[in-house]
Amino acid sequence: MTKRREFIKQSVLGTAGLAIGGMALSARSYRSIQGANDRIHVAVIGIRSQGGTHIDNWSVIKESKNVWIKTLCDADEQFFPDRINQVINKTGETPETVWDMRKVFDDKEIDAVSFAVPNFWHALGTIWACQAGKHVYVEKPACHTVLEGRRMVQAARKYNVRVQCGMQNRSITGVMEAIKFLHEGGIGEVFMAKGLCFKPRDSFGIAPDGTPPPSLHYDLWLGPAAWQPYNEKRTHYNWHWHWNTGGGDTANQGPHQFDIARWGLNKNEHPVTIYSMGNIFGIDPKECSQETPNTQTSVFRYKDGKILEFETRGRYTHAEAGLGIRIGNMFYGTEGYLEINEGNWKAYRKREDKPFAGSDMSPKTSDPTFMAPPGDSAHYANFIDAIRSGKNETLHCDILEGYMSSALPALANISYKVGRQLTFDGTTEKFVKDKEADKLLTREYRKPYIVPEEV
Repeated sequence: MTKRREFIKQSVLGTAGLAIGGMALSARSYRSIQGANDRIHVAVIGIRSQGGTHIDNWSVIKESKNVWIKTLCDADEQFFPDRINQVINKTGETPETVWDMRKVFDDKEIDAVSFAVPNFWHALGTIWACQAGKHVYVEKPACHTVLEGRRMVQAARKYNVRVQCGMQNRSITGVMEAIKFLHEGGIGEVFMAKGLCFKPRDSFGIAPDGTPPPSLHYDLWLGPAAWQPYNEKRTHYNWHWHWNTGGGDTANQGPHQFDIARWGLNKNEHPVTIYSMGNIFGIDPKECSQETPNTQTSVFRYKDGKILEFETRGRYTHAEAGLGIRIGNMFYGTEGYLEINEGNWKAYRKREDKPFAGSDMSPKTSDPTFMAPPGDSAHYANFIDAIRSGKNETLHCDILEGYMSSALPALANISYKVGRQLTFDGTTEKFVKDKEADKLLTREYRKPYIVPEEV
């Protein structure tokens, strides 16, 4: 009898294995297979653009990290068919779909959520997920406003869940090498960091207000943002260039390089002064509804006098530095300077014109574990490892790090809006004697999409 039972058991498991390899399984059917409960079940929320990258990366680590994309969620249902096929083609499994993220949070089988929604949804979505006991991977910037970022940190700590911010450079081997080199005094004391975001963008035009397409649950899509009539030039992707929903490229691509700059400076504090200026150049405002500047310079000074500069250029420009950087960073120290371009880096000693250290000189580049840009699955894998360890310190970009870096573009945009240099008290996280600027640290919310004062 024992041998027969063992034979039946092995036969059933073998059949299950064939089924996994040969057909797409529903969430419920796969959950019943032995060992499936060891898996971490993920929901991807926001699947249009960066959401596709999330799906790709979760699929890549499906086997190595035992992860399963259980659910896809988006307020615009038109994207479901293509993304379902993407999951099936990459994993052999069929995800469930819902258009309201609150149903994801109600699902007891989901362990973690992966947010690729617009920036203005990051904070509230993360807080709701934390309150539901879900671990969170949330795209950059962590928050749309400074106060939102602090609430996200509070929620992560209160509900004891792991929250990783999607600043993938933190998991790229070359970038980690460069930062370690800086922190160990490779170019002396680093006194200034510079971030670059050079992305020429043309006008996206203008359109009259209209009616949302039947597939789009517009009220939910707009969520915490102030109500505005539906306009195709203010929704998918174009939301980046309007203040109600975005922060321009300074708060779009910028957070990646803001994070590297702050990391390299080794600053775990807010700056004390902020000044940002800019404008929209080369685009006729009568022919485009863009509100955020396409050219913007921001300067931050820390308590010890060290400087962080950020340059956003949305028109035609040359690259900078020896590496020809358009999206990257430079650091200046008492003994030299260092450049980072994606995962490549070079360090120069004093006035010498040839690098004395860099990624192409490191034996680690031949290491099979080398993680190259543009931010592959290593950052996602690190998140899963941290969930299993239960330790925030194992996250490469814990929400506190994500918040501190995301606060920089938010502060820069406040300075830009009020048109003057601002002084910031990092202890109270308010401006010094400036009620006008303080009001921009948060926003007015629409019921029921309110970021709570008490998480």
